[in-house]
Amino acid sequence: MPGLALVTVSPPLLSAALAVADVPPAPVPLVPVSAMAWSLQDAPDTPPPPQGEPAPEEEVGEILVEGDYGPPEGDPVEKFNAESYRITQAVDQAVIEPVAYAYRDGLPEPIRDGLGNVVRNLGEPSNALNFLLQGKVGKAFETLGRLAINSTLGVGGLIDVAAKPGIGLPYRRNGFANTMGYYGVGPGAYLYLPVTGATTVRDLAGSTLDQLLLPIAVGKPFNRPAYAATYFVVNGLDQRLEFDEELKDIAAADDPYAMRRDTYLAKREREIAALKGEVVEQAPVEPQAEPQAVAPDSPPLSLVEQVQLTARSIPATR
Repeated sequence: MPGLALVTVSPPLLSAALAVADVPPAPVPLVPVSAMAWSLQDAPDTPPPPQGEPAPEEEVGEILVEGDYGPPEGDPVEKFNAESYRITQAVDQAVIEPVAYAYRDGLPEPIRDGLGNVVRNLGEPSNALNFLLQGKVGKAFETLGRLAINSTLGVGGLIDVAAKPGIGLPYRRNGFANTMGYYGVGPGAYLYLPVTGATTVRDLAGSTLDQLLLPIAVGKPFNRPAYAATYFVVNGLDQRLEFDEELKDIAAADDPYAMRRDTYLAKREREIAALKGEVVEQAPVEPQAEPQAVAPDSPPLSLVEQVQLTARSIPATR
């Protein structure tokens, strides 16, 4: 009886033999997989508890809100400033605004412009000195030229002759606060003071030095309190009228105090940057999409529709 012999064949040789014999590979059976769908609407309800047992308490999720707490970084005394702003605006509406309008409407425009020119001319020594301290020698000499021309040909500064065509020396406001900012001194804390208005620690110190320089640089009669007070009153009324439209826009804002603070700080930042030859770009404000309104007669929304509506109403973060 013939026997069976076991022959050991290596895997590579076996693969080659099968390839020559053209033996088709065994098909792999496909197992059908049923699709599974899930939605909030098809979720099964929680079975009721057995009779006699209290219903389990629903777990209430906690919402964690992260953010800065306290006043803004540049406004550490926000409560004091906001209260000072509120009081100052009440005084402005009751006293300062009517006086400024009476000054504007009661005096002829040439007289009002002449008084403003005198006030600006008295501030030219401070402007020239600070241009010199900032290393802007050309502008310092131009400012001194304005002072000389307007003090003589302009009848003590009543007429701004230096700014007229043919001479072309424009008025450039400057001060010690700008010089400090030019050399890197930060603005410090934002302040809103009853008399001064919007300012910072740096700007308050600089304006104080400007006021102290006036009687020293000009001399008599502005070294007397009565003349100095007249100068500050006229200067204050001119500035109140100059920023009248801006103050109206701020008063119409949702948060007038915050808008006044932000506009002042942004303006001062641009002015200091301009002295350094830099440009500060303002970030554009993107309008937020309003949430979709639901008709009052429409049926109540399902849970899925409420989630979708809420998701569409949340602006995307960048």
